[in-house]
Amino acid sequence: MRNTIHFDGTTLTPAEVERIASNHADVAVSEDAWQNVHAARSVVDGILSRGETVYGINTGFGALVHERISPDDLAQLQTNLVRSHATGLGEPMPKHAVRAMMAVRINSLVKGHSGVHPKVVEQLVDFLNKDIIPHVPRIGSLGASGDLAPLSHMALALLGEGYVLDQDGAPTPTEAVLREHGLIGVRLGAKDGLSLINGTSQMLAFMTLAERKLSSLLPLADLILCTSMEARKASVQPSDPRVHDARPHPGQSLVAKRIRTFMMNSQILASHANCERVQDAYSFRCAPQVHGAVLQKYSSMLETITIELNSATDNPLIFPDPKNPGPHEVISQGNFHGEVIALTADSMSAALFELGSISERRIDQMLDPARSELPAFLAKNSGLESGLMIVQYVAGASLAELHGHASPRAAFSTSTSAGQEDHVSMGATAAWNLLQATQRFSEVLACELLVACEALEFESLEPSTYVASLKQRVRTLAKPLTGDRSTSRELINIATALSDGAWLARIEAENGRIPR
Repeated sequence: MRNTIHFDGTTLTPAEVERIASNHADVAVSEDAWQNVHAARSVVDGILSRGETVYGINTGFGALVHERISPDDLAQLQTNLVRSHATGLGEPMPKHAVRAMMAVRINSLVKGHSGVHPKVVEQLVDFLNKDIIPHVPRIGSLGASGDLAPLSHMALALLGEGYVLDQDGAPTPTEAVLREHGLIGVRLGAKDGLSLINGTSQMLAFMTLAERKLSSLLPLADLILCTSMEARKASVQPSDPRVHDARPHPGQSLVAKRIRTFMMNSQILASHANCERVQDAYSFRCAPQVHGAVLQKYSSMLETITIELNSATDNPLIFPDPKNPGPHEVISQGNFHGEVIALTADSMSAALFELGSISERRIDQMLDPARSELPAFLAKNSGLESGLMIVQYVAGASLAELHGHASPRAAFSTSTSAGQEDHVSMGATAAWNLLQATQRFSEVLACELLVACEALEFESLEPSTYVASLKQRVRTLAKPLTGDRSTSRELINIATALSDGAWLARIEAENGRIPR
Protein backbone atom coordinates (compact mmCIF):
# COMPACT_ATOMS: atom_id res chain seq x y z
CA MET A 1 0.00 0.00 0.00
CA ARG A 2 1.31 3.46 -0.92
CA ASN A 3 1.71 5.91 1.91
CA THR A 4 1.53 9.68 1.66
CA ILE A 5 4.42 11.99 2.49
CA HIS A 6 3.31 15.39 3.75
CA PHE A 7 5.28 18.52 2.96
CA ASP A 8 5.41 20.93 5.88
CA GLY A 9 8.58 22.89 5.15
CA THR A 10 10.38 21.65 8.26
CA THR A 11 10.61 17.84 8.47
CA LEU A 12 11.39 16.48 4.98
CA THR A 13 14.12 13.82 5.09
CA PRO A 14 16.48 12.41 2.43
CA ALA A 15 14.77 9.02 2.75
CA GLU A 16 11.40 10.63 1.97
CA VAL A 17 12.88 12.40 -1.05
CA GLU A 18 14.16 9.04 -2.26
CA ARG A 19 10.71 7.47 -1.91
CA ILE A 20 9.13 10.32 -3.85
CA ALA A 21 11.87 10.16 -6.48
CA SER A 22 11.25 6.46 -7.05
CA ASN A 23 7.45 7.04 -7.12
CA HIS A 24 6.85 4.83 -4.10
CA ALA A 25 4.73 7.39 -2.23
CA ASP A 26 2.03 9.96 -2.87
CA VAL A 27 2.50 13.53 -1.68
CA ALA A 28 0.35 16.17 0.01
CA VAL A 29 0.82 19.49 1.79
CA SER A 30 0.11 19.59 5.53
CA GLU A 31 -2.69 21.84 6.78
CA ASP A 32 -0.30 23.94 8.87
CA ALA A 33 1.87 24.54 5.83
CA TRP A 34 -1.12 25.67 3.77
CA GLN A 35 -1.74 28.36 6.38
CA ASN A 36 1.82 29.59 5.90
CA VAL A 37 1.42 29.60 2.11
CA HIS A 38 -1.77 31.68 2.34
CA ALA A 39 -0.21 34.11 4.85
CA ALA A 40 2.76 34.79 2.59
CA ARG A 41 0.52 35.17 -0.48
CA SER A 42 -1.56 37.76 1.35
CA VAL A 43 1.57 39.88 1.68
CA VAL A 44 2.01 39.86 -2.11
CA ASP A 45 -1.64 40.74 -2.65
CA GLY A 46 -1.41 43.56 -0.09
CA ILE A 47 1.63 45.11 -1.77
CA LEU A 48 -0.16 45.10 -5.11
CA SER A 49 -3.38 46.56 -3.69
CA ARG A 50 -1.46 49.38 -2.00
CA GLY A 51 0.51 50.17 -5.14
CA GLU A 52 3.90 49.64 -3.50
CA THR A 53 7.00 48.78 -5.55
CA VAL A 54 8.88 45.69 -4.40
CA TYR A 55 11.54 43.67 -6.22
CA GLY A 56 10.37 40.34 -7.57
CA ILE A 57 6.71 41.29 -7.32
CA ASN A 58 6.28 44.20 -9.68
CA THR A 59 9.78 44.96 -11.00
CA GLY A 60 12.09 43.44 -13.57
CA PHE A 61 14.69 40.87 -12.58
CA GLY A 62 18.44 40.80 -12.15
CA ALA A 63 20.01 43.80 -13.85
CA LEU A 64 16.48 45.01 -14.73
CA VAL A 65 15.60 45.44 -11.06
CA HIS A 66 14.77 49.15 -11.47
CA GLU A 67 12.15 48.59 -14.18
CA ARG A 68 8.65 49.09 -12.70
CA ILE A 69 6.02 46.77 -14.25
CA SER A 70 2.40 47.87 -14.55
CA PRO A 71 -0.29 45.79 -12.79
CA ASP A 72 -1.77 44.73 -16.13
CA ASP A 73 1.53 43.13 -17.17
CA LEU A 74 2.42 41.22 -14.01
CA ALA A 75 1.09 37.87 -15.20
CA GLN A 76 2.88 38.28 -18.51
CA LEU A 77 6.07 39.24 -16.68
CA GLN A 78 6.09 35.94 -14.77
CA THR A 79 5.25 33.88 -17.87
CA ASN A 80 7.96 35.64 -19.87
CA LEU A 81 10.44 34.92 -17.09
CA VAL A 82 9.73 31.19 -17.20
CA ARG A 83 9.75 30.99 -21.00
CA SER A 84 12.99 32.93 -21.44
CA HIS A 85 14.83 31.08 -18.69
CA ALA A 86 13.80 27.61 -19.91
CA THR A 87 17.02 27.39 -21.88
CA GLY A 88 18.86 24.30 -20.76
CA LEU A 89 21.39 22.16 -22.58
CA GLY A 90 22.69 18.62 -22.50
CA GLU A 91 21.04 15.32 -21.79
CA PRO A 92 17.69 15.24 -19.95
CA MET A 93 17.72 14.81 -16.20
CA PRO A 94 16.74 11.27 -15.18
CA LYS A 95 13.08 10.99 -14.28
CA HIS A 96 13.75 10.14 -10.64
CA ALA A 97 16.03 13.18 -10.33
CA VAL A 98 13.31 15.48 -11.69
CA ARG A 99 10.83 14.01 -9.21
CA ALA A 100 13.32 14.67 -6.40
CA MET A 101 13.80 18.24 -7.63
CA MET A 102 10.03 18.82 -7.66
CA ALA A 103 9.69 17.47 -4.13
CA VAL A 104 12.48 19.72 -2.88
CA ARG A 105 10.86 22.75 -4.55
CA ILE A 106 7.44 22.08 -3.03
CA ASN A 107 8.84 21.76 0.48
CA SER A 108 10.70 25.05 0.12
CA LEU A 109 7.62 26.86 -1.19
CA VAL A 110 5.33 25.64 1.60
CA LYS A 111 7.70 26.90 4.27
CA GLY A 112 5.76 30.12 3.90
CA HIS A 113 8.37 32.65 2.82
CA SER A 114 7.90 32.57 -0.95
CA GLY A 115 4.52 34.22 -1.52
CA VAL A 116 3.60 31.79 -4.26
CA HIS A 117 -0.09 31.32 -5.07
CA PRO A 118 -1.51 28.06 -3.61
CA LYS A 119 -2.68 26.93 -7.06
CA VAL A 120 0.96 26.72 -8.18
CA VAL A 121 1.80 24.38 -5.31
CA GLU A 122 -1.31 22.33 -6.06
CA GLN A 123 -0.18 21.92 -9.68
CA LEU A 124 3.20 20.61 -8.54
CA VAL A 125 1.53 18.15 -6.17
CA ASP A 126 -0.80 16.94 -8.93
CA PHE A 127 2.14 16.46 -11.29
CA LEU A 128 3.94 14.23 -8.79
CA ASN A 129 0.87 12.20 -7.85
CA LYS A 130 -0.10 11.67 -11.48
CA ASP A 131 3.53 11.05 -12.44
CA ILE A 132 3.58 13.89 -14.98
CA ILE A 133 7.29 14.64 -15.02
CA PRO A 134 8.77 17.58 -16.97
CA HIS A 135 11.51 17.06 -19.52
CA VAL A 136 14.44 19.03 -18.06
CA PRO A 137 17.82 19.43 -19.80
CA ARG A 138 20.44 18.88 -17.11
CA ILE A 139 22.88 21.70 -17.91
CA GLY A 140 22.13 25.37 -17.33
CA SER A 141 22.40 26.21 -13.64
CA LEU A 142 25.26 28.30 -12.29
CA GLY A 143 24.25 27.55 -8.72
CA ALA A 144 23.25 31.10 -7.83
CA SER A 145 19.97 32.91 -8.41
CA GLY A 146 19.00 29.32 -7.91
CA ASP A 147 18.89 26.58 -10.53
CA LEU A 148 17.20 28.95 -12.97
CA ALA A 149 17.30 27.08 -16.29
CA PRO A 150 16.34 23.58 -15.07
CA LEU A 151 13.63 24.88 -12.75
CA SER A 152 12.27 27.00 -15.61
CA HIS A 153 11.84 23.87 -17.72
CA MET A 154 9.95 22.37 -14.79
CA ALA A 155 7.81 25.50 -14.46
CA LEU A 156 7.14 25.63 -18.19
CA ALA A 157 5.43 22.25 -17.97
CA LEU A 158 3.22 23.53 -15.14
CA LEU A 159 1.98 26.18 -17.58
CA GLY A 160 1.03 23.45 -20.03
CA GLU A 161 3.96 24.31 -22.29
CA GLY A 162 7.23 22.59 -23.08
CA TYR A 163 7.60 18.85 -22.71
CA VAL A 164 7.06 16.08 -20.20
CA LEU A 165 8.44 12.54 -20.21
CA ASP A 166 6.40 9.69 -21.62
CA GLN A 167 6.50 6.12 -20.29
CA ASP A 168 9.71 5.47 -22.22
CA GLY A 169 11.36 8.64 -20.92
CA ALA A 170 11.09 10.48 -24.24
CA PRO A 171 9.85 14.08 -24.42
CA THR A 172 6.23 14.58 -25.44
CA PRO A 173 4.22 17.87 -25.60
CA THR A 174 2.86 18.79 -22.18
CA GLU A 175 -0.52 20.10 -23.29
CA ALA A 176 -1.75 16.74 -24.61
CA VAL A 177 -0.66 14.91 -21.45
CA LEU A 178 -2.46 17.41 -19.22
CA ARG A 179 -5.67 16.88 -21.18
CA GLU A 180 -5.38 13.13 -20.64
CA HIS A 181 -5.26 13.72 -16.88
CA GLY A 182 -7.99 16.36 -16.77
CA LEU A 183 -5.60 19.20 -15.96
CA ILE A 184 -4.94 22.60 -17.52
CA GLY A 185 -1.85 24.77 -17.38
CA VAL A 186 -1.60 26.99 -14.33
CA ARG A 187 -1.79 30.78 -14.82
CA LEU A 188 0.98 32.59 -13.02
CA GLY A 189 0.43 35.69 -10.95
CA ALA A 190 2.81 38.16 -9.32
CA LYS A 191 6.01 36.50 -8.02
CA ASP A 192 4.84 32.97 -8.95
CA GLY A 193 7.35 32.39 -11.72
CA LEU A 194 10.25 33.77 -9.73
CA SER A 195 9.33 31.60 -6.73
CA LEU A 196 9.28 28.50 -8.92
CA ILE A 197 12.67 28.98 -10.56
CA ASN A 198 14.72 30.73 -7.89
CA GLY A 199 16.10 28.09 -5.51
CA THR A 200 18.61 25.30 -4.93
CA SER A 201 16.30 22.45 -5.89
CA GLN A 202 18.23 20.79 -8.72
CA MET A 203 21.58 20.78 -6.95
CA LEU A 204 19.98 19.60 -3.72
CA ALA A 205 18.13 16.82 -5.53
CA PHE A 206 21.39 15.54 -7.02
CA MET A 207 23.21 15.68 -3.69
CA THR A 208 20.34 13.99 -1.85
CA LEU A 209 20.28 11.13 -4.36
CA ALA A 210 24.04 10.75 -3.91
CA GLU A 211 23.60 10.69 -0.14
CA ARG A 212 21.00 7.95 -0.41
CA LYS A 213 23.43 5.75 -2.32
CA LEU A 214 26.25 6.52 0.09
CA SER A 215 24.05 5.64 3.07
CA SER A 216 24.36 2.05 1.85
CA LEU A 217 27.78 2.17 0.20
CA LEU A 218 29.78 3.48 3.15
CA PRO A 219 28.76 0.81 5.70
CA LEU A 220 29.26 -1.81 2.99
CA ALA A 221 32.69 -0.34 2.18
CA ASP A 222 33.68 -1.14 5.77
CA LEU A 223 32.30 -4.67 5.44
CA ILE A 224 34.09 -5.14 2.10
CA LEU A 225 37.28 -4.04 3.87
CA CYS A 226 36.70 -6.83 6.40
CA THR A 227 36.09 -9.31 3.58
CA SER A 228 39.50 -8.36 2.22
CA MET A 229 40.99 -8.59 5.71
CA GLU A 230 39.70 -12.15 5.97
CA ALA A 231 41.10 -13.01 2.54
CA ARG A 232 44.45 -11.42 3.36
CA LYS A 233 44.55 -12.66 6.97
CA ALA A 234 45.01 -9.11 8.20
CA SER A 235 45.06 -8.24 11.89
CA VAL A 236 42.14 -6.67 13.72
CA GLN A 237 44.49 -5.30 16.39
CA PRO A 238 44.73 -1.80 14.80
CA SER A 239 41.01 -1.45 15.60
CA ASP A 240 41.59 -1.88 19.33
CA PRO A 241 39.40 0.76 21.04
CA ARG A 242 42.36 2.01 23.06
CA VAL A 243 44.03 3.12 19.83
CA HIS A 244 41.07 5.23 18.83
CA ASP A 245 40.42 6.61 22.28
CA ALA A 246 43.94 8.03 21.98
CA ARG A 247 42.88 9.91 18.82
CA PRO A 248 39.14 10.25 19.27
CA HIS A 249 37.88 11.39 15.88
CA PRO A 250 34.28 10.11 15.79
CA GLY A 251 34.45 8.66 12.27
CA GLN A 252 37.67 6.81 12.98
CA SER A 253 36.29 5.38 16.21
CA LEU A 254 33.05 4.28 14.54
CA VAL A 255 34.83 2.50 11.70
CA ALA A 256 37.07 0.69 14.19
CA LYS A 257 33.96 -0.38 16.10
CA ARG A 258 32.42 -1.66 12.87
CA ILE A 259 35.54 -3.66 12.08
CA ARG A 260 35.48 -5.28 15.52
CA THR A 261 31.78 -6.06 15.08
CA PHE A 262 32.19 -7.45 11.58
CA MET A 263 35.14 -9.66 12.51
CA MET A 264 33.55 -11.35 15.54
CA ASN A 265 33.29 -15.15 15.37
CA SER A 266 35.77 -15.39 12.49
CA GLN A 267 37.58 -18.72 12.36
CA ILE A 268 40.07 -17.20 9.95
CA LEU A 269 40.89 -14.35 12.33
CA ALA A 270 41.31 -16.75 15.25
CA SER A 271 43.66 -18.96 13.21
CA HIS A 272 46.27 -16.26 12.77
CA ALA A 273 45.90 -14.43 16.07
CA ASN A 274 49.49 -15.30 17.03
CA CYS A 275 51.10 -15.23 13.59
CA GLU A 276 54.54 -13.70 13.02
CA ARG A 277 53.33 -10.82 10.83
CA VAL A 278 54.02 -7.62 12.78
CA GLN A 279 52.21 -5.07 10.67
CA ASP A 280 49.84 -5.12 7.70
CA ALA A 281 50.08 -2.75 4.77
CA TYR A 282 48.57 0.69 5.27
CA SER A 283 45.53 -0.14 3.14
CA PHE A 284 44.51 -2.53 5.95
CA ARG A 285 46.19 -1.11 9.04
CA CYS A 286 45.16 2.51 8.45
CA ALA A 287 41.65 1.73 7.23
CA PRO A 288 39.91 3.16 10.34
CA GLN A 289 41.74 6.44 9.85
CA VAL A 290 40.94 6.67 6.12
CA HIS A 291 37.43 5.22 6.11
CA GLY A 292 36.67 7.20 9.26
CA ALA A 293 37.69 10.52 7.74
CA VAL A 294 35.37 9.86 4.80
CA LEU A 295 32.56 8.90 7.16
CA GLN A 296 32.92 12.26 8.91
CA LYS A 297 32.60 14.05 5.56
CA TYR A 298 29.45 12.06 4.92
CA SER A 299 28.00 13.00 8.32
CA SER A 300 28.67 16.66 7.58
CA MET A 301 27.02 16.31 4.17
CA LEU A 302 23.94 14.69 5.69
CA GLU A 303 23.61 17.56 8.15
CA THR A 304 23.85 20.10 5.31
CA ILE A 305 21.25 18.25 3.23
CA THR A 306 18.81 17.99 6.14
CA ILE A 307 19.00 21.73 6.75
CA GLU A 308 18.74 22.61 3.06
CA LEU A 309 15.75 20.33 2.46
CA ASN A 310 13.79 22.40 4.96
CA SER A 311 14.95 25.86 3.95
CA ALA A 312 13.48 28.72 1.95
CA THR A 313 15.90 29.37 -0.91
CA ASP A 314 14.25 31.85 -3.28
CA ASN A 315 14.46 35.62 -3.51
CA PRO A 316 12.95 37.82 -2.28
CA LEU A 317 11.66 36.17 0.88
CA ILE A 318 8.47 37.16 2.67
CA PHE A 319 8.06 37.49 6.44
CA PRO A 320 4.40 38.28 7.11
CA ASP A 321 3.72 41.04 9.64
CA PRO A 322 -0.10 41.34 9.61
CA LYS A 323 -0.17 44.08 12.28
CA ASN A 324 2.18 46.30 10.30
CA PRO A 325 1.96 45.46 6.58
CA GLY A 326 4.26 47.03 4.05
CA PRO A 327 7.37 46.59 1.88
CA HIS A 328 9.42 45.69 4.97
CA GLU A 329 7.71 42.28 4.90
CA VAL A 330 9.77 41.46 1.79
CA ILE A 331 13.56 41.08 2.00
CA SER A 332 15.90 40.74 -0.97
CA GLN A 333 18.74 38.45 0.04
CA GLY A 334 20.91 35.53 -1.12
CA ASN A 335 19.48 32.23 0.14
CA PHE A 336 19.42 31.01 -3.45
CA HIS A 337 23.23 30.89 -3.50
CA GLY A 338 24.42 27.28 -3.54
CA GLU A 339 27.89 27.71 -2.05
CA VAL A 340 27.21 25.46 0.92
CA ILE A 341 26.04 22.69 -1.42
CA ALA A 342 28.89 23.21 -3.87
CA LEU A 343 31.63 23.04 -1.24
CA THR A 344 29.99 20.11 0.52
CA ALA A 345 29.60 18.14 -2.72
CA ASP A 346 33.17 18.87 -3.78
CA SER A 347 34.50 17.76 -0.41
CA MET A 348 32.53 14.52 -0.56
CA SER A 349 33.71 13.79 -4.11
CA ALA A 350 37.33 14.19 -3.02
CA ALA A 351 36.70 11.93 -0.03
CA LEU A 352 35.24 9.21 -2.25
CA PHE A 353 38.40 9.22 -4.33
CA GLU A 354 40.42 8.52 -1.18
CA LEU A 355 38.17 5.62 -0.27
CA GLY A 356 38.30 4.26 -3.82
CA SER A 357 42.07 4.61 -3.82
CA ILE A 358 42.60 2.57 -0.66
CA SER A 359 40.13 -0.04 -1.96
CA GLU A 360 42.13 -0.46 -5.17
CA ARG A 361 45.33 -0.93 -3.15
CA ARG A 362 43.72 -3.83 -1.26
CA ILE A 363 42.85 -5.42 -4.61
CA ASP A 364 46.53 -5.29 -5.50
CA GLN A 365 47.43 -6.89 -2.18
CA MET A 366 45.13 -9.85 -2.83
CA LEU A 367 46.11 -10.45 -6.46
CA ASP A 368 49.89 -10.32 -6.01
CA PRO A 369 51.14 -13.83 -5.12
CA ALA A 370 54.31 -12.45 -3.54
CA ARG A 371 52.20 -10.83 -0.82
CA SER A 372 48.98 -12.82 -0.77
CA GLU A 373 50.54 -16.30 -0.78
CA LEU A 374 47.68 -17.22 -3.11
CA PRO A 375 47.78 -18.24 -6.79
CA ALA A 376 48.69 -15.36 -9.08
CA PHE A 377 45.57 -13.29 -9.80
CA LEU A 378 43.55 -16.05 -8.11
CA ALA A 379 43.53 -18.10 -11.29
CA LYS A 380 42.88 -21.83 -11.08
CA ASN A 381 45.69 -22.46 -13.56
CA SER A 382 47.99 -19.43 -13.42
CA GLY A 383 49.79 -18.76 -16.66
CA LEU A 384 47.29 -20.54 -18.83
CA GLU A 385 44.58 -18.46 -17.19
CA SER A 386 44.56 -14.80 -16.14
CA GLY A 387 42.04 -15.17 -13.33
CA LEU A 388 40.93 -11.77 -12.00
CA MET A 389 43.94 -9.85 -13.30
CA ILE A 390 41.83 -7.45 -15.34
CA VAL A 391 39.49 -6.70 -12.44
CA GLN A 392 42.27 -4.58 -10.98
CA TYR A 393 42.69 -2.85 -14.33
CA VAL A 394 39.04 -1.84 -14.54
CA ALA A 395 39.10 -0.78 -10.90
CA GLY A 396 42.04 1.45 -11.82
CA ALA A 397 40.11 2.85 -14.79
CA SER A 398 37.09 3.69 -12.62
CA LEU A 399 39.49 5.14 -10.05
CA ALA A 400 41.03 7.36 -12.74
CA GLU A 401 37.60 8.78 -13.50
CA LEU A 402 36.98 9.14 -9.78
CA HIS A 403 40.19 11.15 -9.61
CA GLY A 404 38.73 13.51 -12.20
CA HIS A 405 35.59 13.85 -10.11
CA ALA A 406 37.77 14.84 -7.13
CA SER A 407 38.67 18.11 -8.86
CA PRO A 408 36.55 20.89 -7.30
CA ARG A 409 33.73 22.33 -9.36
CA ALA A 410 33.12 25.25 -7.00
CA ALA A 411 36.59 26.63 -7.76
CA PHE A 412 35.16 28.57 -10.68
CA SER A 413 32.77 31.48 -10.97
CA THR A 414 31.54 33.75 -13.71
CA SER A 415 29.81 37.12 -13.68
CA THR A 416 26.32 37.23 -15.20
CA SER A 417 23.32 39.54 -15.62
CA ALA A 418 25.39 42.61 -16.47
CA GLY A 419 27.45 42.27 -13.29
CA GLN A 420 24.47 42.11 -10.94
CA GLU A 421 25.05 38.41 -10.34
CA ASP A 422 28.81 38.54 -10.13
CA HIS A 423 29.64 35.47 -8.06
CA VAL A 424 28.09 32.04 -8.56
CA SER A 425 28.64 28.70 -6.83
CA MET A 426 28.48 26.06 -9.59
CA GLY A 427 26.54 24.05 -7.00
CA ALA A 428 24.52 22.09 -9.57
CA THR A 429 27.71 21.12 -11.38
CA ALA A 430 29.35 20.04 -8.12
CA ALA A 431 26.33 18.03 -6.98
CA TRP A 432 25.95 16.27 -10.34
CA ASN A 433 29.67 15.53 -10.23
CA LEU A 434 29.20 13.93 -6.80
CA LEU A 435 26.38 11.75 -8.09
CA GLN A 436 28.63 10.52 -10.90
CA ALA A 437 31.52 10.01 -8.46
CA THR A 438 29.25 7.84 -6.33
CA GLN A 439 28.67 5.55 -9.30
CA ARG A 440 32.41 5.20 -10.01
CA PHE A 441 33.02 4.55 -6.32
CA SER A 442 30.50 1.70 -6.28
CA GLU A 443 32.35 0.13 -9.21
CA VAL A 444 35.71 0.15 -7.42
CA LEU A 445 34.07 -1.41 -4.35
CA ALA A 446 32.48 -4.09 -6.55
CA CYS A 447 35.93 -4.97 -7.90
CA GLU A 448 37.41 -5.30 -4.41
CA LEU A 449 34.48 -7.40 -3.24
CA LEU A 450 34.64 -9.81 -6.17
CA VAL A 451 38.38 -10.30 -5.66
CA ALA A 452 38.03 -10.78 -1.89
CA CYS A 453 35.27 -13.37 -2.30
CA GLU A 454 37.35 -15.27 -4.83
CA ALA A 455 40.37 -15.19 -2.52
CA LEU A 456 38.23 -16.70 0.22
CA GLU A 457 37.57 -19.71 -2.02
CA PHE A 458 41.15 -20.81 -1.20
CA GLU A 459 40.43 -20.72 2.55
CA SER A 460 39.13 -23.80 4.38
CA LEU A 461 38.13 -21.93 7.53
CA GLU A 462 34.94 -19.89 7.84
CA PRO A 463 34.95 -16.09 7.82
CA SER A 464 32.83 -14.06 10.23
CA THR A 465 29.07 -14.28 9.93
CA TYR A 466 28.82 -10.73 8.53
CA VAL A 467 31.41 -11.49 5.86
CA ALA A 468 29.73 -14.80 5.08
CA SER A 469 26.41 -13.02 4.56
CA LEU A 470 27.97 -10.57 2.13
CA LYS A 471 29.80 -13.34 0.29
CA GLN A 472 26.53 -15.23 -0.05
CA ARG A 473 24.95 -12.17 -1.70
CA VAL A 474 27.86 -11.94 -4.14
CA ARG A 475 27.54 -15.58 -5.09
CA THR A 476 23.98 -14.98 -6.28
CA LEU A 477 25.49 -12.77 -8.99
CA ALA A 478 28.98 -14.21 -9.52
CA LYS A 479 29.86 -17.86 -9.06
CA PRO A 480 33.42 -18.92 -8.09
CA LEU A 481 35.91 -19.15 -10.92
CA THR A 482 36.23 -22.49 -12.66
CA GLY A 483 38.29 -20.98 -15.46
CA ASP A 484 38.63 -17.69 -17.27
CA ARG A 485 35.40 -15.82 -18.08
CA SER A 486 34.18 -12.28 -18.53
CA THR A 487 33.17 -10.74 -15.22
CA SER A 488 31.98 -7.43 -16.67
CA ARG A 489 28.25 -8.00 -16.19
CA GLU A 490 28.87 -9.48 -12.74
CA LEU A 491 30.78 -6.39 -11.60
CA ILE A 492 28.11 -4.05 -12.94
CA ASN A 493 25.39 -6.00 -11.15
CA ILE A 494 27.37 -6.09 -7.90
CA ALA A 495 27.95 -2.33 -8.06
CA THR A 496 24.21 -1.78 -8.52
CA ALA A 497 23.34 -4.12 -5.65
CA LEU A 498 25.78 -2.36 -3.32
CA SER A 499 24.10 0.99 -4.05
CA ASP A 500 20.43 0.15 -3.72
CA GLY A 501 20.34 -0.78 -0.04
CA ALA A 502 18.79 -4.26 -0.32
CA TRP A 503 22.00 -6.13 0.48
CA LEU A 504 22.69 -3.96 3.50
CA ALA A 505 19.19 -4.53 4.88
CA ARG A 506 19.44 -8.28 4.37
CA ILE A 507 22.85 -8.53 6.04
CA GLU A 508 21.62 -6.55 9.04
CA ALA A 509 18.51 -8.74 9.28
CA GLU A 510 20.72 -11.83 9.42
CA ASN A 511 23.43 -10.54 11.76
CA GLY A 512 22.26 -7.46 13.64
CA ARG A 513 22.35 -3.74 12.99
CA ILE A 514 25.67 -2.30 11.90
CA PRO A 515 26.99 0.35 14.32
CA ARG A 516 25.98 3.81 13.17
